[in-house]
Amino acid sequence: MSGATRPEEIRVLIVDDEPAVRSALAACLALEPLFALAGSAASAEEAVALAAETRPDVALVDFGMPGGGHEAVRGILERSPATRVVALSGSSERQVVLEMLRAGATSYLVKGVDIAVIAETVLRSASGASILAPEVAASVLGELTSHLDRQACAQVELPLGQLVRDIIREGRVQPVFQPIVDLRRGVPVGYEALSRFDAEPFRPPDRWLADAECVGMRTELELVAARIAVTRFRSSGTAGYLALNASAATLGRCHELVEELETGRVVFEITEHHAIEDYQALRPVLDRLRAQGARLAVDDAGAGFASLRHALQLAPDFIKLDISLIRGIDGNRRQRALASGLISFASDVGATIVAEGIETEGELASLRELGVDYGQGYYLARPALLADVRSTCGT
Repeated sequence: MSGATRPEEIRVLIVDDEPAVRSALAACLALEPLFALAGSAASAEEAVALAAETRPDVALVDFGMPGGGHEAVRGILERSPATRVVALSGSSERQVVLEMLRAGATSYLVKGVDIAVIAETVLRSASGASILAPEVAASVLGELTSHLDRQACAQVELPLGQLVRDIIREGRVQPVFQPIVDLRRGVPVGYEALSRFDAEPFRPPDRWLADAECVGMRTELELVAARIAVTRFRSSGTAGYLALNASAATLGRCHELVEELETGRVVFEITEHHAIEDYQALRPVLDRLRAQGARLAVDDAGAGFASLRHALQLAPDFIKLDISLIRGIDGNRRQRALASGLISFASDVGATIVAEGIETEGELASLRELGVDYGQGYYLARPALLADVRSTCGT
């Protein structure tokens, strides 16, 4: 295990109602001399009592147990605030993950992961890191950043906050553009702008946006990224529409962006992960943008309930099918059935379907059979600078 500072000893509390799981975890962790077993518990009540007694460095906590995993996490942290909690659960459902993280868990792993990953996560958690399993990270990140309380956000290091301010002030954003293709004709009808941030340390775009959220500057960062994308798109003379990702809070400040391109050429995408607390308050904003010629897309449809609620409440012009629904759709009848239902819904409400994440010929063929209008994905074209994208697509 490398990549983290190694303390002298890490005392681990194992909390799981399955005796076999507790025994297996204890035996596996015993293989690493750095770890010491602080105790094991089968219920939330027992876990809280043991935490108060032993003050473990890390607690491995299951979700489903007598008393509830989230209550175990809260109780452990009340009795032993310095303990780092790693949720180790059999569930990857979004609500379960969010419940554990909001209770205070700093990492989340799904059972079945290799023991080496568990050991590395325990080590890194003890050193202050937070780890999310890949199968849950994408689905919860946006919702977490939109609901983090100010206390959690205050933990963002000041130098990182300054980096966000520098990115905004200096416009250190490099947009790349992914074509949205007419699946029948095989030609681009639009381009989605995706931001890449020119700053150290390297972070994926969603991490920079999460950092900006925590220092109260997400709207400013989204606006800077959108302005740069619009400027590049307009100056390139590229035909088609430009899709811009924007949270509900940002939409109210996007009117000038719409005026920089011809009517109908700006589409704002609201994702599954952008929470909307008050649809009524958002409607006048959308009405004004639409009066200027802007259109609206609901992103990530099929990934969760929020996107379907967005589609019902916001009357979007486009509904984008999530990559989780598209991946392997040619071999999965249930995915095809769900996609077919969303396509039918879109037709009934006058929206155009866009399929995201098309990566194979089989997926493309299935989507054409289902009557999907537009699509994007690596099989069609990867995100790139506009000149490179247009060259690849032959436009």
